[in-house]
Amino acid sequence: MPDESRPPDLGQHRLGPHVVGRRVVVRRLLRGEVGPSGGPAMTDLLGVCVAWGEGRCVVQPESGEAVTIPLADIVSGKPVPPRPSVRQRVSARDAELHTAALWASVETAPLGEWVLRTDSAPVGRLRRRANSCLAMGDPEAPVAEALATVQDFYAARDRPVLVQVEAGAEVEDAVREAGWVEADPSGEAELRLAALSGVRRALGRVAEPDDLLVHESGPRVLVTVGDVAQGQAALDGDWLGLHGLQVAESHRRRGLARAVTAVLLEWGAERGALTAWLHVETDNPAGQAFWDGLGFAWHHTCRYYGPPSASRSAPASR
Repeated sequence: MPDESRPPDLGQHRLGPHVVGRRVVVRRLLRGEVGPSGGPAMTDLLGVCVAWGEGRCVVQPESGEAVTIPLADIVSGKPVPPRPSVRQRVSARDAELHTAALWASVETAPLGEWVLRTDSAPVGRLRRRANSCLAMGDPEAPVAEALATVQDFYAARDRPVLVQVEAGAEVEDAVREAGWVEADPSGEAELRLAALSGVRRALGRVAEPDDLLVHESGPRVLVTVGDVAQGQAALDGDWLGLHGLQVAESHRRRGLARAVTAVLLEWGAERGALTAWLHVETDNPAGQAFWDGLGFAWHHTCRYYGPPSASRSAPASR
């Protein structure tokens, strides 16, 4: 008997019964119509294959009614990756705007679509994310002119001059062309996103240490386990930002990071959070592996730049 689990020889395309339930793109003939070159007219259809058999394929596009395509009219086709989730379609700028919620005393000012940020009452070391210009989008001025405004803003506040850019974006190229240099390669970080409910499922049931404490302050929360572990979170709309997860080296691999994360997520879920996000530095493979295991997906990478003369005075903490 033939092995029905294997797709048949499909000739020019990679479609068949095995793609039912999957997102596909199909190029098909339009019978009775003539194309621009005088030959048969063709069109492409993107959607989910909902049926295959009896000489036809049925594709459900994102909007409108399902389309039935005779198999003889299929010119080419293939499965395609699922459409990114709504949260993954958020721009890097919009995702990074949630950062300001992490600290209570961050002053912001617009520079076109760029955002000047400074922590007016920092606790401990200056944080790059709270003391840099979010240089994503259009500054509504020539980049060189915008960078001069950035320098004036931070000089007036006695802060190191930094811009945060999306790695690989046009703004990064323009900042480099203006002579600015990467402030600290170790500060390169990924922004990761996940559905909060999915992360909670990935965590499963987590034992809560007896000495775990929750310190709530408005839209922010600090969770501590004695003096050996801690983590923080901030709510901004229905986005929950996680940061500052730390476990003393002598107490690692005991489930404390998972316990702290579980409590932070529970706190956010109780307040309506749907999306969890965080930054993890690209030179932190242990951290990346931890968040990978909980389902946090890469969204974009960001870097920090400063004027050549100021590149050595950037904050050491992200």
